[in-house]
Amino acid sequence: MATTCEVGNDAVDEINDPGAAPYGNFINYYTFNPPENRLSLIPDTLLQDLGYSGSTTLMLDVGCNSGDLSVALYKHLVQQPECEEDTATDCRRKVHLLGFDLDETLIERAQQTNPLPSSISFIPLDITEDSNQLQEYLNQHGCSHFHLCVCLAVTMWVHLNHGDSGLLQLLSRLASISQHLLLEAQPWKCYRSAARRLRKLGRSDFDHFKTLKIRGDMADHAKEHLERHCDMELIQSFGSTAWDRKLLLFKRR
Repeated sequence: MATTCEVGNDAVDEINDPGAAPYGNFINYYTFNPPENRLSLIPDTLLQDLGYSGSTTLMLDVGCNSGDLSVALYKHLVQQPECEEDTATDCRRKVHLLGFDLDETLIERAQQTNPLPSSISFIPLDITEDSNQLQEYLNQHGCSHFHLCVCLAVTMWVHLNHGDSGLLQLLSRLASISQHLLLEAQPWKCYRSAARRLRKLGRSDFDHFKTLKIRGDMADHAKEHLERHCDMELIQSFGSTAWDRKLLLFKRR
């Protein structure tokens, strides 16, 4: 997913009006925010650094859009250039990534262009309504948790469309199924930009925007909730993206 404050004037024309994507489901998101913008901050040794080597490892990409970042992240962390082919193939057998998005059209695109279908899967899912499919996936692989859950530029859309309780429920749900959580929360300025663009298009405002009580430093709010209520702790910050968003890594205590 994406945020409308990311979209420049040229990109607006390319994606056929970002205001038409009130859930962040932009049709050409990765043309104006390529995966490298995040991957350049994430060490390619992350899985090894977290102790995930030599055993089955499950990753989850929340709000995966058309899957470009999912695939690039998998290759970044699993198919390192210096690995011999036999070693890389062995790694792929043990590391699996599941990506989901509520936009079925984007998921169809992700499925059709997926270069590693034996290691990467995509499903349509609205996590605010159902997480049974995630549990089924875990059960299929004999795991109780995803070892690494990646939630990038998703929180704002859930917050705007489902309110404060929806945001907190999302964070709690992800924490409950994750051993590590890599989070990128949109800053408050992006909320204002998203609401302004929607009004400019003559559309109704987000249902919850004016009544949200959780405002300000959204990354800090997320950190507070995860640490106070979800038994997680912040273990590393990978810095900020070009759009001034922090990449924060949390671990289950």
